[in-house]
Amino acid sequence: MYQDFAEIYDRLMDNVQYDRWADYYVRLLSIYGVREGKICECACGTGSLTIPLQRAGFQMTGVDLSREMLWQAAQKARKTGMAIPFVQQDMRALNLHRPMDAVIATCDGVNYLLTEEDLRSFLRAAWRAIRPGGALIFDVSTPHKLRDELCSGLICEDTEDITYFWQNRWNAHTRTVEMVLCFFLREKDGRYRRMDERQVQRGWEAQELKNMLLQTGYRGVCIYGDGNLNPAKETDQRWHICASRPADGE
Repeated sequence: MYQDFAEIYDRLMDNVQYDRWADYYVRLLSIYGVREGKICECACGTGSLTIPLQRAGFQMTGVDLSREMLWQAAQKARKTGMAIPFVQQDMRALNLHRPMDAVIATCDGVNYLLTEEDLRSFLRAAWRAIRPGGALIFDVSTPHKLRDELCSGLICEDTEDITYFWQNRWNAHTRTVEMVLCFFLREKDGRYRRMDERQVQRGWEAQELKNMLLQTGYRGVCIYGDGNLNPAKETDQRWHICASRPADGE
């Protein structure tokens, strides 16, 4: 996953307002008492949020399973003059050499955790990485978005240098969506190169996310909807989940 696709990912996502997304995360972090310090971003992809968060004053570390996505992130950071470590790791087995003030996972990273054990492994690994009193913040695409919007039909787009077809299929039993993408990338000589990508995401319910966080030991769990501070609703497209690792003695 995210191998050849990494080279065109940013072009496909050029309409996403990452700076606004980063500002929102700065706000959430501040609510949980993290206004500076060290942050690890899991599933950081090409660093589109890592870089503006570093610019906001945090000491960022980017972690992703895809070496190709990390290479793209490192190139982008280098062009801005930022020294950000990007590390290839599985977020379920996060292992950092120093405690973090916060761990975050953005842009559907947690949706790619398909089983309860996968999710619990990530929550436990993040707990070990976060200093007492620190925060865990992540987002998910909601079941409503995955089931009712992404699976509403074939998605196609034809631009000057990229044409793609995107077909999704919802599995009600596993609450997962299988995404099958076919890309045709125009080369400099005018010929097209085909790339195929298959991804699977799970639609986690808000209550099961909250329950697993509490069972792991997190406190102060809040779930906000669609980039605001309103309580999550079933009709939201994205939820932002925040929790804290209690300080020693609490």
